[in-house]
Amino acid sequence: MSDVQEFIRETVTQHPVVLFMKGTAQFPQCGFSGKAIQILKGCGVKKLVTVNVLEDDEVRQGIKEFSNWPTIPQLYVGGEFIGGSDIMNEMNDSGELKTLLEQSGAMA
Repeated sequence: MSDVQEFIRETVTQHPVVLFMKGTAQFPQCGFSGKAIQILKGCGVKKLVTVNVLEDDEVRQGIKEFSNWPTIPQLYVGGEFIGGSDIMNEMNDSGELKTLLEQSGAMA
């Protein structure tokens, strides 16, 4: 496993909620990443780790290979890949996302 894959694996398994995004939670660099942050904040997430893929091309490419998912942002909850902003939006609308986040311990 490459260093980048190891970094990604460790990051998603050591934190309840991880969002790989373009930019930061304070300054998203794309609309989809901004929407993902809004959804998570709207759900009441307190323990959120974000990784800015624009700071490291290896991580930007590596996360796509890690999840076998072509786009950013990517949400991980409890070490599991959940999806991108469209999936987050659908899960948020159904209430499924909030339940998942509560179960992860990210709300406390």
